[in-house]
Amino acid sequence: MFSRRHPYLFFLLFFAAITATSATVITLAVVWTVRSVVGEDFADTEGDNKVGVIEITGPILESRSVLEDLKRFREDESIQAIVMRIDSPGGSVGPSQEIYREVRKTVQTKPVAASMGTVAASGGYYVAAGAPLIVANPGTITGSIGVIMGFANYQQLMEKIGLVPIVVKSGEYKDVGSPVRPMKEDERAFLEELVGKIHRQFIRDVAEGRNMEIAAVEELADGRIFTGEESKELGLVDRLGNLDDAVEWAGRLAGITGEITTVYARENRLSLLQFLRSETALLLRSLNGWFEPGLRSEFRYRPAAP
Repeated sequence: MFSRRHPYLFFLLFFAAITATSATVITLAVVWTVRSVVGEDFADTEGDNKVGVIEITGPILESRSVLEDLKRFREDESIQAIVMRIDSPGGSVGPSQEIYREVRKTVQTKPVAASMGTVAASGGYYVAAGAPLIVANPGTITGSIGVIMGFANYQQLMEKIGLVPIVVKSGEYKDVGSPVRPMKEDERAFLEELVGKIHRQFIRDVAEGRNMEIAAVEELADGRIFTGEESKELGLVDRLGNLDDAVEWAGRLAGITGEITTVYARENRLSLLQFLRSETALLLRSLNGWFEPGLRSEFRYRPAAP
């Protein structure tokens, strides 16, 4: 066993895992307590001069919560416009595309604007592109229109610890991207073609959302990142400003003439156990992006990816 062959290394890894888990649990508990104190459901706010704000923060690993918030705001007659506050390097392909589709559906009902924070790149830009109005700070990191696919290869490690993988498969490409053997040239060509197809979907949706020619988007879709200021010049962003500016512009587009009330989408209050369970699952899903065997395609700005 690994623990018997490398007792000191095993102890260090075990101690590090316990320490990280404890710190995570404590942090999550503090965040849950703060949410319980300051959190409120947007339905508690009276009046019909409201602009709803949906926050998309961190890696985009799932879409359910954002889809639910968009639907709630879309169906609430007191919400006149919606602003998505995006501070994300992107994430998984499926969730990014699902949010984009829901944004496109929502703009048929009421104004939607995207407000970019520190970074709204790759999948973060993908979801923003669905909104007719995109607002960025001059120094916002955005763009990165591209797809990345990667996996870890454990072959040498498994050989060192004496593990011999056995694979039984029904088709030539069933285990493409296997972490226990070298990749073949035809497999690499197959995956490059797959990435190209997903990339073209990204380009097509940006062109649709931004009302740009596909050829114009293709010139920018080589994975480069841009500042918010550059993006405005290139047509990827409409205006420069902060979150308050985005709320103001969205509210005026909706016809609000007086003072605008900003309300945030809040999840229903959870018990501490439920909150820890959901947040831990999200954390593990993020870590699995690095260590889980198998392929993953992402719309993500991640320079350190394998």
